[in-house]
Amino acid sequence: NWRFIEKEMDKIVSICRKNRVVTKVIFENCYLTEDEKKTLCHIAAKVKPDFIKTSTGFGTGGATLEDVALMKKETEGSGVKIKAAGGIRTLKTVLEMIDLGVSRIGSTSSVAIMEEYMAHSPLL
Repeated sequence: NWRFIEKEMDKIVSICRKNRVVTKVIFENCYLTEDEKKTLCHIAAKVKPDFIKTSTGFGTGGATLEDVALMKKETEGSGVKIKAAGGIRTLKTVLEMIDLGVSRIGSTSSVAIMEEYMAHSPLL
């Protein structure tokens, strides 16, 4: 029921915005078809939560480069940012996600990723 989802998202985002709370809408992409992902992106582009997120990290799959690229394309110009989460365990994946336009990363491997960065960074 896309109309219900849009109304619910709009109401939650409005309440959060009024109270200066950042909003993050989680799609749980592993359970969605490509068309469902696109529709959710179009709703989010209209409602404008601060972030849309690829997954909770508890589903059957996590963030994929393909999903992030789709989410970025379908929300282009809306100001909605993307948070990638679920299955992100390496610096390489983090950098690929950032290259695609992700603003935030959610990972239980953040310490290992930072250690990998520190070991290979030319800036240090």
